[in-house]
Amino acid sequence: MADNHNDNNTDNDEIAVVPGTDKFGKMLFKLNTPVTEDNLGVLDYNGGHLQPVQDGLYAMPAYVTDGFNLFFIVSQLVENDWVIAFSTATIENDNEITDLSEPYTTGKGLNLLGQKSPEDANKLLKYFNTLAEANRGEWRMVERPDGESD
Repeated sequence: MADNHNDNNTDNDEIAVVPGTDKFGKMLFKLNTPVTEDNLGVLDYNGGHLQPVQDGLYAMPAYVTDGFNLFFIVSQLVENDWVIAFSTATIENDNEITDLSEPYTTGKGLNLLGQKSPEDANKLLKYFNTLAEANRGEWRMVERPDGESD
């Protein structure tokens, strides 16, 4: 079972986990405030805007190519916390999103993107770090029971 405490880290605001690792794949970005129509714009990325998919669930493209895509999913996925996770989409007719996959943790989504485009993964990581520096959210370790996967 993974230990979600880093005894060598005295700064509780920062968890030293390296992108691309299995441990980073268990990281989730938790927002500090609920998402409302009034504050959706602060989460814009690369000219994209969060769009409502259903009640309390928003999506926005993070990375889209012919061979791979990744979408931001913003919702109350863990207890009452609003989080930013990722999903992949089924895209038909070049621009119609017909289905979204089960959400991935933020870290797992970044790791998947890092395998396809390290440069874009680094841009996304900077986006999350900017949100954290602006006190809009924070990284959290997600623990899963042994044997369960994302």
